Amino acid sequence: MNKNLSLILLGGWLFLIPCFLHAQGHEVTSKTAKSHLFLGADLVSRYIWRGMQFGGNSPSIQPFFNYKTGGFEAGVWGAFSISGNNTSEEVDLHVSQTFAKGMFTVTLTDYFFPEDFGSYNYFDYRNQSTGHILEGSASYNGTKKFPLTALVAVNFYGADAARVESDPASPDFNKKTGIQYSTYFELGYPFEVKTVDITPFVGFNATTPKKANTDTGYKGETGFYGTGFGVVNLGFTASKAVQITKKYALPLMASLVTNPQAGNIYFVFGISF
Repeated sequence: MNKNLSLILLGGWLFLIPCFLHAQGHEVTSKTAKSHLFLGADLVSRYIWRGMQFGGNSPSIQPFFNYKTGGFEAGVWGAFSISGNNTSEEVDLHVSQTFAKGMFTVTLTDYFFPEDFGSYNYFDYRNQSTGHILEGSASYNGTKKFPLTALVAVNFYGADAARVESDPASPDFNKKTGIQYSTYFELGYPFEVKTVDITPFVGFNATTPKKANTDTGYKGETGFYGTGFGVVNLGFTASKAVQITKKYALPLMASLVTNPQAGNIYFVFGISF
């Protein structure tokens, strides 16, 4: 993916923003679809995602901007560490389509990690140096009678490429051997207990590391989510909206997250604005 294509992608997003503002809070011409604009932010004690910690040991502010019309959604999401460390930044774009009466969703996400996986240059989509990861995902959203959810997500381009050398001090550290197609699979089952929404979940790293190859120098490094097939994200999230005034309720959440494969545990608290 070259610089010209990245400019086209970003330009498309900028073109849509005036449409988002125009569509806020009113029905579109379709009798079956409505358009909505969502703007806000979450403040979480730690940034934990799919069993992994990003942003270091610091709270994270996570703004979002979503546009929805019918089953279509486009949005921007970010994460910025309160510590001010620029290696703890993230800006993601996504588009998705929900169909079959809300039962299924397909999503394309462009994750951008400025310093964690590549250069800070947003328009650098070169596979060997980019800070982007492109992911395709599909989810089953459950039904009211049986609210089991399922998600499968696959990285198909970008900084998911395996490094030849795992030692950052090595001159070959930035050399990569190609995309690993790291795959994540998750099951969830949301339910309610006395006005508190609870969602237990279990997530798996469904990718096995490539075998070592002496011709390329690849040493069989781990995948994006873990060291091989296994549970990397196990726990539950509880959420509740606390009524502050007659017209405003403050959303609160708490998550207990473990990563059995890595031996980690996290307890995260968050509020939404």
